[in-house]
Amino acid sequence: MNDLQDIIKAEIARTGPISFARFMEVALYCPIFGYYERQDVSPGQMGDFYTSVSVGELFGELLANQFSEWLLNADRGARNAEGQIVEAGAHDGRLAADILRWMRHEREELFASLKYWILEPSPLRRLAQQENLAEFAESVQWYESWQQVPASGVNGIIFSNELLDAMPVHRLGWDATKKEWFEWGVTWQNDHFAWVRLSRDATRSALRTPHSALPTELLDVLPDGFITEICPAALDWWRDAARALKAGKLMTIDYGLKAEQFFTPERKDGTLRAYHQHHQSNDLLANPGEQDLTAHVNFTAIQSAGEAEGLKTEIFTTQRQFLTHIIEKNCCDNPTVKEWTSSRVRQFQTLTHPEHLGQRFHVLVQGRGWFT
Repeated sequence: MNDLQDIIKAEIARTGPISFARFMEVALYCPIFGYYERQDVSPGQMGDFYTSVSVGELFGELLANQFSEWLLNADRGARNAEGQIVEAGAHDGRLAADILRWMRHEREELFASLKYWILEPSPLRRLAQQENLAEFAESVQWYESWQQVPASGVNGIIFSNELLDAMPVHRLGWDATKKEWFEWGVTWQNDHFAWVRLSRDATRSALRTPHSALPTELLDVLPDGFITEICPAALDWWRDAARALKAGKLMTIDYGLKAEQFFTPERKDGTLRAYHQHHQSNDLLANPGEQDLTAHVNFTAIQSAGEAEGLKTEIFTTQRQFLTHIIEKNCCDNPTVKEWTSSRVRQFQTLTHPEHLGQRFHVLVQGRGWFT
């Protein structure tokens, strides 16, 4: 038994069964022992999973190209402050470094006035990011939470890459006899973690979900035991980001679905998955802290949350279409985009090919104010 198992087991002994959201929160983010707190966790060939950042520097360069276009096209007459780029969940700082290096080389004037903020609650991650971004120390500022961001808010771009999919989710099951949802929790029995139905009193807040408003025609045919997930944490985060955005763009890149796509026969067991050394597993409770846990983002819910805060949805597309559009806009007049070495060609193919990252990841952009 590892230290994290002892921590979760002790909490269950004190409080009784816990929600999977709580299990996932501890497994991923517990200080020192949580999966994302471990210093040996890194995406790429030697890690547990691939990300767009681990493919190479091209991903950051293309994002930097798009960000600079948005910032330079801003209505400067209506602009009240210098622009910022805010990255949430910057992991080891590699993506930030790729973006800033490109801007320093290609958009020198913009880079000189740019403020790059990183939203990072983990002290260990902040230290790693500060080391990897030492050459940009004058441009980068760290904040632990939205509450620490200056009251003047953000005039610029807020973005995240593969952040929302790692936020804790509640796991719901459908009781076809009672025609109601229940929540799966986690307990300790027979020397291992096990699934258990939580009482309605314990899970009342989680069951206040848009799934309760699903069409009767769908609920009538939904099989008993059908599983899905909800992520209040992602919605809360998106609302906080939208409120912090005074003018500009709010963007996320992640893998996910529209609301109706969660309720198909192939997703009867939900979208939660565990990853270890590039192998996918459905054993979500095994070895907490030693495997990644992710669930698909509900883009319909995220989009609605942003629009309720006054944002306008501008883009919802695949990563393939988003990155290809950046290339198409710049291929004729941007020399950095035309330098297609064999390495850059391979990177672009991996980022955009439907069988790799191009179709699985989606891009949602919402905006407010002085951007065109």
